[in-house]
Amino acid sequence: MARRNKILVPEAREGLDRLKAQVTNSMDPNQAKYEVAREQGINLQEGYNGNLRAKDAGKIGGNIGGNMVKELVKMAEKQLGQKYNK
Repeated sequence: MARRNKILVPEAREGLDRLKAQVTNSMDPNQAKYEVAREQGINLQEGYNGNLRAKDAGKIGGNIGGNMVKELVKMAEKQLGQKYNK
């Protein structure tokens, strides 16, 4: 399945994939969405998912993306705290 999100800094893909794996407790970032879907009780399959409701798709992506943003904010706050405590 082709990725539709365009990353502004293509070199960041590997780091974002690592963060996604960390946030979802998954070893493989490409499988993270399937694991989240299973946890939510959503029948997500590889390939075509045209029968998936928008509400369910939002639960999957929102869960992953929201947790990634929270983790990035924590990391930034930690870095700022270290910077100003020196």
